[in-house]
Amino acid sequence: MISRRTALGLIGTGVSTFAIGRALAADYPARPVRFLVGYPPGGATDILARLIGQRLSEKLGQQLVIENKPGAGNNISTEAAVNAEPDGYTVTLVNPANYINTTLYTNLKFNFVRDIAPVASFNRVPNVMTVAKDVPVKTVAEFIDYVKANPGKINMASSGNGTSVHLSGEMFMAMTGCKMQHVPYRGAAPAITDMLGGQVQVIFDNMPSIIQHIRAGSLRALGVTTTARSEQLPDVPAIADTVKGYEASALFGMGAPARTPKEIIAKLNADTNAALAWAPVKSRFDELGATPKGSTPEQLAAFLQSEIAKWGPVIKEAKIKVEN
Repeated sequence: MISRRTALGLIGTGVSTFAIGRALAADYPARPVRFLVGYPPGGATDILARLIGQRLSEKLGQQLVIENKPGAGNNISTEAAVNAEPDGYTVTLVNPANYINTTLYTNLKFNFVRDIAPVASFNRVPNVMTVAKDVPVKTVAEFIDYVKANPGKINMASSGNGTSVHLSGEMFMAMTGCKMQHVPYRGAAPAITDMLGGQVQVIFDNMPSIIQHIRAGSLRALGVTTTARSEQLPDVPAIADTVKGYEASALFGMGAPARTPKEIIAKLNADTNAALAWAPVKSRFDELGATPKGSTPEQLAAFLQSEIAKWGPVIKEAKIKVEN
């Protein structure tokens, strides 16, 4: 096994980084790998990470240890990943906060695109426009009319300022002329609790967080935010059927510190895509309302760039500001 210190010493003697990368990757991983997740345990995002982590541990032959680092809109976890040794023994959960925060925060201590190397995507899930049971509408068109007939009376919940849940609602308001009061919560769970209690009327939540409440009939889904219907909720139309051009989704995946050897990135990518194709993982993803969607590192990089380009203007137009 070649250590990180030995590798650095070899660089000093003129050995190529390509040769060192191959040496580091040859017996990778030789010890457990940290998987940083910027959310508390038990939420939908954490569940997805643990599901992938369990299967990857089996594929890699070493434990992928989930390390939850919530706080600062996911930035604490990302900064820890950026500052970790680029040796493959720290990876991070890529999620909507990463591409949103590039515009939302003005004084970050890192540049996500520059400082994190994409590994592979896990899935891309729709958000679901969902209303409390006492809201007297059954379609997106009826909801638009209802909001316009009750200006200032409709509360829109989200899992926090600047989240994909919040921005999906902001984009809906911008494209329809609806005016709603945004009520941010510290995560999806308390937001859904107040939805069930009728304190807030609508949420554009990530599907894994809310699908069980929709299936149980305790909340009513009006539309999914992707341009096509979801296999998990086939009877729920796309919002775009009513609001032309509307589209939003939440992308999840894995990244590693920049300068992680390409050979290690390639191994993690191959094993991640294999994990996503495994039948028990696919079945569990389906239960959570998330269709597995693997990728190459290059495809994930392109996905992230397109999401940054999409949400930057929404943040600026809505004048959303979050303190660093």
